[in-house]
Amino acid sequence: MNLTLDSAHFPFRIVPDRPVSDGELLRFSAANKGLRIEREKTGEIVVMTPAGNRTGMKSLYIGRMLGNWAEVDGRGYAFDSNTGFSLPDGSMLSPDASWVECKRWDAMTETQKDAYSPICPEFVLELRSPSDRLAPLQEKMQAWIANGAELAWLVDPTRRAVEIYRTGQAMEEQQGHTAVFGEGAVGGFVLELGKVWG
Repeated sequence: MNLTLDSAHFPFRIVPDRPVSDGELLRFSAANKGLRIEREKTGEIVVMTPAGNRTGMKSLYIGRMLGNWAEVDGRGYAFDSNTGFSLPDGSMLSPDASWVECKRWDAMTETQKDAYSPICPEFVLELRSPSDRLAPLQEKMQAWIANGAELAWLVDPTRRAVEIYRTGQAMEEQQGHTAVFGEGAVGGFVLELGKVWG
């Protein structure tokens, strides 16, 4: 797939005339550094601009908190917003932060670890930026759960709300809380929300 994007209205959607492999998608991403690229289960490629500065600062804080906790906890690995996962439904999605259990990650080959790994994280977190429409993000959260995530948080500073998605359960919304608490695979993880709301 040969395409370089200089300027467009984002998110920009590309409908390829044939399925795009993970390898082709990796090369496309490398040729368009600075853009966030995902593949939906339909095969459509979605190209997004980088986050604004305030959102980037909040995203880094969230990733650092998850990474610090994961390192101390020792049961799994944390991943940042540049990580793409090749999911069972054919999509390749990239959450703002995620966590995978050690034994599942360690069981993959080195080649799989260096690509869009064919694994769905147990925990994913998406941070809504001011330009993000809510409905597509909510659909993405449902997609994470449908692909095997056990727990997914949609953190929305605009509404000071966290939407919590769990396998086999209705979405729960927590509004105005000062922290959100991990459970299941990420039991013990606590995300303080003061710096996210600010």
